[in-house]
Amino acid sequence: MSMISGVSDFFGLDIGTTAIRVVQLTGGGPVKSLARYAFGPIDTKLALSDSKADLQKLAESVKNVLSQSGIGSKNVAVGIPSQRVFTTVIDIDRLSPSELAQSIKFEADSVIPTPIEESKIDWALLGDSPKDQTKVEVLLSSVPNDFIEARLDMLETIGLNVVAFEPDNLALSRSLVAPDATAPQLIVDIGKMSTDLVVVMNGAPRVTRSIPTGSEAIIKAAMQNLNIDQNQAEQFVFKFGLVKDKLESQVYQAIIGTIELLITDIEKSIKFFENRYVSSNAKISNIIVTGGASALPEFPLFVANRLGVNVEIGNAWRNVSYGQDKQNDLLAISNHFGVAAGLAERTQ
Repeated sequence: MSMISGVSDFFGLDIGTTAIRVVQLTGGGPVKSLARYAFGPIDTKLALSDSKADLQKLAESVKNVLSQSGIGSKNVAVGIPSQRVFTTVIDIDRLSPSELAQSIKFEADSVIPTPIEESKIDWALLGDSPKDQTKVEVLLSSVPNDFIEARLDMLETIGLNVVAFEPDNLALSRSLVAPDATAPQLIVDIGKMSTDLVVVMNGAPRVTRSIPTGSEAIIKAAMQNLNIDQNQAEQFVFKFGLVKDKLESQVYQAIIGTIELLITDIEKSIKFFENRYVSSNAKISNIIVTGGASALPEFPLFVANRLGVNVEIGNAWRNVSYGQDKQNDLLAISNHFGVAAGLAERTQ
């Protein structure tokens, strides 16, 4: 999933479950300037489908968003949805680079869920293992080949040249965390069908989880418990969220069970991380919420109170410079642009 060297003129493409988003940046150095961006809604069924006909429709949608954005570059870095990627951290013996690659391949075969010959494997050396001084820590990710090939074909049909595929959670950790942050931070991104949790420390993801509870599950809980239709449930959930003093706290009561499931998963991920890095006394210092997690009223406060950790609303543009006149527009859509911005921020 690495960059083809020499390609600096590219844009980030996030094909999400509800929208397509593109971002192009210019300039070098740690802070790049926003050149162009755009987004367009898509049908969730389209985003999740692997059928040829649907991929063709998806390609057309990408093309439309691109022409709307005015991006001229044909080179693209593409996000891979977390549900399609298996990511884990493994400990491996200290070896020479060539032996390490062999060893990782061997190790991957026993940990990844898909057959190794049908998967695209990528890895990054993180440093010393916190568990065993004789080993090193490696971030390992794998994606089924057929998913990558189908996406590649689809994008090539509209004349694009894919220079990188990258898991969404890596892109998120690049855009939402300050580049020089060393203290561990947890990103919580509620999407429509699932929630991504990523613990970032020293610029690299250490724990990644994709939980099959997203905003759709929260809306369904409101529909069932309040006996209302989907449209009304959606309005109620994003207007009242976890606010207790409105509508006699009916919305809160309707969705709190689903929210508690999410909180339990967040707690588990924090515990897993802190146990793994117990030798260096690494503690989550900050939780960054984005996607539905930042749009659901009182959710950030609820998480802060429940877990006793500082919670902040993520800003997809924190490492990007732009004109003052654009600030309001950009911050209004920030909670949906973490992946696209992170992809555009890649360096070779």
